[in-house]
Amino acid sequence: MSTETIRNRYGDEFTFTLLKDGNIQWSGNFEYSRIGFPNDYMPAYKEYVTNGGLMGLEEFKEEVHRSIYDEDGEYVGLCDIARVYGPMVKSKKDVIDMVDPSGGPYLTEGMELMGKTIKEFKRDKYGYLIITK
Repeated sequence: MSTETIRNRYGDEFTFTLLKDGNIQWSGNFEYSRIGFPNDYMPAYKEYVTNGGLMGLEEFKEEVHRSIYDEDGEYVGLCDIARVYGPMVKSKKDVIDMVDPSGGPYLTEGMELMGKTIKEFKRDKYGYLIITK
């Protein structure tokens, strides 16, 4: 097991320990932190396809967040897909994909850490278990 320690801009110390199973234990002070949850697009996408939609899932994910602007760059409103299907996109509250303690370090799904790619985070008594791919 290898361990790395960093100090953030507020002087808080965070320790990362690479575990035998390839996951990483992240320990430190998480009293003031933001966490993020990934979007669940499937209910909205299934409804879109049921209604005759032809876009693939990846294109739909982009379109469901698109806004329309006029020629002067002023906001006009949501595109039709975003207006109709956007409210159906919900967060997966059982999966944490981003953790950002005040002062850093900001870590999110897909980032590399200790030679591993972050998949998600699980809260534990030490801080967070970082699940890797």
